This record gives sequence, C-alpha cells and structure tokens, in this order.
Amino acid sequence: MVKRRRLETPSTDDLSRIEAEFRRETSGRPSVGPGIAPIAQVAAESAASGAPEGADARAARARDQADAERLRQAEGQGLLIVELPLEQIDEGAMIRDRMVMDEAEMTELRLSIAANGLRLPIEVFELEKPGQGARYGLLSGYRRLHAMRALHELTGSAAHARIRALVRPRTQADAAFVAMVEENEVREELSHFERGRIAVIAANQGAFANVEDAVNRLFATGSKAKRSKVRSFALIFEELGDMLRFPEALTEKRGLRLSAALRSGAEARLRQALSPRTPDDAEEEWALLEPVVTQAEGAPRSPARGGRPRTKPQASFGWIDDQTLRTTSGITIRHARDGKAHVLRFEGAAIDNDLMESLIAEIQSLLER
Repeated sequence: MVKRRRLETPSTDDLSRIEAEFRRETSGRPSVGPGIAPIAQVAAESAASGAPEGADARAARARDQADAERLRQAEGQGLLIVELPLEQIDEGAMIRDRMVMDEAEMTELRLSIAANGLRLPIEVFELEKPGQGARYGLLSGYRRLHAMRALHELTGSAAHARIRALVRPRTQADAAFVAMVEENEVREELSHFERGRIAVIAANQGAFANVEDAVNRLFATGSKAKRSKVRSFALIFEELGDMLRFPEALTEKRGLRLSAALRSGAEARLRQALSPRTPDDAEEEWALLEPVVTQAEGAPRSPARGGRPRTKPQASFGWIDDQTLRTTSGITIRHARDGKAHVLRFEGAAIDNDLMESLIAEIQSLLER
C-alpha cells in the first residue's frame, strides 16, 4: 500500500515569496486593473487588438485593394506611363525602319519639347539580357528619344534627363516589327525604300518565314497594290542596297522601273554602272542607273509576263548571258565586278547552309593550290 504524502499549508513567508516571484515575471506586462489574473489580462489584450473595423475603415481598405489590382493589371498590359532615365534605353535593340531624319523637322520637334514638354510617351520593352546601363529596348518613338537626348546634351537640365514611356509587355520579334512599322506609318509615312528594307531585314532576322510573308504581315492593312510596291523596293534593297547612296530618294515611278530592270536580269549591269564613281546626290545616282534601266525596258519580254513578247525563250540551264549561269539543279550563279573585286551571287531553292559551306571549302581548296 502506497503511503500518501501529507500536504502542508504554506506559511506566510512562502506566500510572500511566491507573490514576489510572480510580480517579477509579469512586471513587463501592462496591468489592466487590480486583481486581474494573467490569463484574463492576455485575453483582454487580444480582444483589444482584434477589435472589429468600422465601416469607413473597411471601405477604405477595399478601395486600396481594388486600386492595387488595377495598377497591377495596367502595368501588365503596358498601359502605365513611367519616367525612365535616358541611359537605360537602347534605341538599337531593334533594327529601325526609319533610315533618315529631316534636320528641320528634328529642330522643330526639339523646340516643341523644350517649350511644352513631351506630349506623347515613347514605347519600350524590357530587355531579356540587359546590357550595361540599358534595361529597355526602344519599340517606337525614335525621333522623340533623339530629340530629348539632344536637349539634354545641350542644356544639361535634369528635366530632359528622363523621358515618359509606356513599358509594353515583352513580345515576339514579328509582333515587335509590326508594332514599329504601324507606329511610323500612322505618324509619318515611311519612304518606299524604307518599307522594302525593313521587310527584308525582318525576314533575314527570322521574324518571318520570308520576304513575302514579312510584307504581307507588316503591311497587312495596306492595299494589294501597296504590298506589291513594297515587294518591288524590297528587291532593290536585296540586289543593290549595298551600293545605293540615296535609295530613300527613289520616287515610286523610278523604283518600279528599277525593280523591273532587276527582274529582267540587269543586276550585274546596274552594279557596274554604279561602280566607277560615287554620286554626290540622288539625281546623279539616278543618272548612272537610268541608261541601264532604259536598255532593260527595250529588251524583248517573255509572253508569260505580258507586254512585248521575247524573240526567243530563255534557256532552262547553261549560260543565260556572259555573266549568268543556271545549273541543271535550278541554281543561278551571277558574276559581277565591284571595282577591283569580283562578286558571285548564288540563287535558288536548292541552296542551304550545308551546300554553301561545301562550296566555300571547294573555293578555298582551289585558291590555295
């Protein structure tokens, strides 16, 4: 049988000691009144901190949450205007469609911004791999950005060190090119050559399947006749873009004549016409080209293309002329002179990277013998 312990009533000294220890342990807690037990004091503090909000406080909190959600949505959709330092914007992140800027118009734009501020924000997108100092790529607003930078260099003013911008969502290359072209077409129409040029560049950079696809999608809202003209000037850029000094000055009529001459096989003669000297202006450059264009216009044409019939059909393979060879595989080789240099151009659906690498290796072997 277990022997029970006998409980003794604490003495007055024991009670005093217990009370003193309790007071030391609870001395940091604010008292809510005499005679309140610790658990009651904790419950009172919890009730005080969890007191229900008033109607006005709840309404204010709901408005704040709704405003924050709308702000996040606007930022995600690229509808939020921010001010960005000029040095954080890379205008070269995309190949621009605009080739030249009229100095008189740029001066007028700078004066307008200096007097009234920038009325229309530029458009940028966040770079996937930001460069040193640059966090955003320019989507639209090339002239506005240049005008603001010129003002900052001229005045050194902090007011011109930042520019208002819409940060658009990062998008695919094709959509970015379309947005850039649409913005310039609406605000200040591109030249015929600039349209053709950007279509070729966009296709070469892989944004579109080919030049035809680039023209159709970049200028989808244009008429069929307009897209046909863009393709004509795209051909001029492909064939002569490296030699023309004033291509943006080509009028529609001259450009269409020049592209027709290129389609008739006059590329080598046109390049030879441009080789002897460098023209000083657009008229002098056209004077070099026009005799070849006129000669090509007077040549017999294929009945399939309409107009005057060709006296004899073009050979399907072999030497087409003294500078053009077509192989049985459908590849066309064109030979031209560019000053002291010789230029070979290869065309045809059968050409791919592997074939070109093999061809270059053969040429290297031949030249090193």
